[in-house]
Amino acid sequence: MSRLRVAASLIVVGLVILATGAPAVSQAPKYGGVLNSMQREDLPQGFSIHETGTISTVWPSMPCFNNLVLFDPLKKLESMDTIVPELAEKWSWQDNYRNLVFFLRKNVKWHDGQPFTSKDVKDTFDMVREAKDAPAKLRINPRKDWFVNIDNIEAPDPHTVIFHLKRPQPSLLLMLASGYSPVYPAHVPAAEFRTRCVGTGPFKLKEWRRGEYVEYVKNPDYFIKGRPYLEGIRYVVIVERGTKYAALQAGRLDIAFPGESTKTVVEQVKAAQPKMVVSVVGQNVNDNLLLNVTKPPFNDAKLRRAISIAIDRRAYVRAVHQGGAVIGASMAPKPFGVWGLLDKDLTALPGYGKPADEKAKAKKLLAEAGFGPSNPLRVEMATRAIPIYVDFASFVINELKQVGVEATLKQVETAQWHPLATRKEYQMGANLTGIGADDPDANFYENYACGSPRNYTGYCDEQVMKMIDQQSQELDSKKRLEIVARIQKQLEEDAARPMMGWRLDYFAQWPHVKNLVPHHNLYNYGRMQEVWLDK
Repeated sequence: MSRLRVAASLIVVGLVILATGAPAVSQAPKYGGVLNSMQREDLPQGFSIHETGTISTVWPSMPCFNNLVLFDPLKKLESMDTIVPELAEKWSWQDNYRNLVFFLRKNVKWHDGQPFTSKDVKDTFDMVREAKDAPAKLRINPRKDWFVNIDNIEAPDPHTVIFHLKRPQPSLLLMLASGYSPVYPAHVPAAEFRTRCVGTGPFKLKEWRRGEYVEYVKNPDYFIKGRPYLEGIRYVVIVERGTKYAALQAGRLDIAFPGESTKTVVEQVKAAQPKMVVSVVGQNVNDNLLLNVTKPPFNDAKLRRAISIAIDRRAYVRAVHQGGAVIGASMAPKPFGVWGLLDKDLTALPGYGKPADEKAKAKKLLAEAGFGPSNPLRVEMATRAIPIYVDFASFVINELKQVGVEATLKQVETAQWHPLATRKEYQMGANLTGIGADDPDANFYENYACGSPRNYTGYCDEQVMKMIDQQSQELDSKKRLEIVARIQKQLEEDAARPMMGWRLDYFAQWPHVKNLVPHHNLYNYGRMQEVWLDK
């Protein structure tokens, strides 16, 4: 596409221009201070967001980076309408959603002083989509399939980037707005982000002391005038659950960690410190079972279904989350998401009926497969060595025991978990899946598409793939919703990745922390450029 054509088409289609103005606050923001944030574990992949599948990396890395676009940090419900500019100051869809043109900010510098240009954008997303001429390769590439529809990326000048698509895909903009989609500098090898961070973001890395803390200082050359307000941020690594919340309660931490706070724990903190501000939001994270379909015994669909229907979803919400979760299939239910199935549709699916009836069906399926009291199905349940994961896994093990399945628990460190799951070196797993944007493309291509690195179970169905492609290019939102509903029902019927429910977050912060607005998606509000301290 020529520059002349780009310029002319702007007159026809118009520009999408959204300004990031000053936040509406009851008092003028104050400058200064260091925000102390909870960090639940050390950074598994360092600052290499493009190689990670966990908030443990995204949350402490976001202040270092910028995206082309981002979800408005001050609005908790994310949608196409809440996307604001970052490195792109404006953008335009062309050719019926087949080309997406970004016009980049000028005079933006990387933390090492090098200028930001369109080459950085092109190299980043060529690397992520694994283009033939990509300048680098990621060791782990969880979101390659987000960008599989990109035919090529053009950088006609230093401040223009054009994403040429194979077919229409409006949701590409949403995926680019996720905290999972930062732009890397072309002049820094991607592997170096595992140990250091060079970004354009509001904060510069001062020190990462492994196992202890990550410390940032204010970027004095940040391209948004007057930001950030904070002088610095310190992410304090505390693994033990009681210790981290004792630190929050005592005021040694200013804020909790996204997705880490259970309803019960936060109620205890709130009782001790009534001034604590607690926001109840959706995480866009689901608890799901990984059943490895590439190896026995779960290459047998009958056994997968038996496992799925043996587990009481409502009891899971009560026991594991003390009511702090909601039941749903593979997309987050309303009001926390817009694509989830309604209750009447859920109750008709395997695993969502009366628990006693479902367990009886599970025993029958197991018997038909040759398993029973004299020959129980024995499996190993792997999960991450993090309390919220172990809680979930322990509940499932107990549920399976009631139908005669003997499961043993194997705890895996985070750094080993994602490679293990990607290589499918497990039988069964208790897993949390976070969706970087509340959109079917961000979910289905990453977690269910044939061959995707994050399709940990190895599930692959030709008809489901056709429906996934069909909904992706459907421009009529009502028709797209209907296709997405059919996909969700089929995934549950196939026990592709049985869903237990969607987690709620009880995000706690002291009242002196201002403009930190938890979203219904824990991956997208960690930039921290708008946050300030009233003390």
